[in-house]
Amino acid sequence: MAAFDPETFNEEKYVEHFVELQEAYKRAFDTMNSRFDKTLVHAIDQQVLNESEPFYDDGAFRIELPENPYDRLMGVEVERERFETVLDRYVEELRAELRRKFDVE
Repeated sequence: MAAFDPETFNEEKYVEHFVELQEAYKRAFDTMNSRFDKTLVHAIDQQVLNESEPFYDDGAFRIELPENPYDRLMGVEVERERFETVLDRYVEELRAELRRKFDVE
């Protein structure tokens, strides 16, 4: 594991921190899967977050989602409001895991 460098993270994340990113995404998935509808969590993981991009800016992690995440959802019937609530919670969990993994407060 390379030391976390906020200045180079966005450009080098998949070269220097790929394993750590995988671990953070997996831990966030496991947490969400234990607390919310497993079918919905799996769909968000595979159909939305698979195209997400983590960034570190201004002292915080952010997750850039693909356009129209609700429209990407297939094979799961869920109201938009419920989807957005779970997705928002998932993104917050992922950001928390990234902070833990890279020891950033």
